[in-house]
Amino acid sequence: MIRFEKVTFGYNTRRILNELSLTIEDGEKMAILGGSGEGKTTILKLIVGLIRPDSGAILIDGEDITGKSEDELNDIRRKFSIVFQQGALFDSLSVKENVAFCLREYAHMTEAQIDEKVRELLRLVDVEPAISLMPDELSGGMHRRVAIARALAVAKPKMMLYDEATAGLDPVNSDNICRLIVELSKTGMGHIMVTHKVVDALKVAERFVFLEGGKPIFDGNADALLQSTHPHIMVFVDELRYRPAAGS
Repeated sequence: MIRFEKVTFGYNTRRILNELSLTIEDGEKMAILGGSGEGKTTILKLIVGLIRPDSGAILIDGEDITGKSEDELNDIRRKFSIVFQQGALFDSLSVKENVAFCLREYAHMTEAQIDEKVRELLRLVDVEPAISLMPDELSGGMHRRVAIARALAVAKPKMMLYDEATAGLDPVNSDNICRLIVELSKTGMGHIMVTHKVVDALKVAERFVFLEGGKPIFDGNADALLQSTHPHIMVFVDELRYRPAAGS
């Protein structure tokens, strides 16, 4: 379980999160929505301790992580895998070496075991034929799938964290990534998807949080989101009305 208790965070004089309180249960399928700069990605970074709050507490399974050292945070981070926007693959490494990187760093495996594990993960995300390609040879959708495989490489996490997983992708590839997220969640992992695309959020999530002014202005299910009369939420939901029908 993840609990934010009156968490405040800012960069220099700009406050991003303002006494944010939020609880996320194990296995939840959540989407965090909102405009640019509203703190969506900041929440993911706070969960894994990449940044620390200015005030408030963040509890992971009842344990306050805000004062922990980097070594102490490593055990916390193993509970999550995070896929950053654009995938963030190493440009100089092949697909195989990108996925194998963390296995070589953190797992006690032979080269034969690493090769077998890499192929297993690439099959899971349906890109094994690309194993020898370099990142600049991949399509946007393949790049994102390889990034997900790399995120799964070390251990099976309790929760996947996706930062704008479908940003910059065409509708077909966006839909494929959403399907993959849903398939992975069937293994028991929860997920948090940060996005500004309501269309994609509706495909993967059961709970929706909309951020504005550093805290949630909405927290509920899909029906409640679509029926919201808040003007800023209605602007986001309007994208559904103007989306072309399949095949048009």
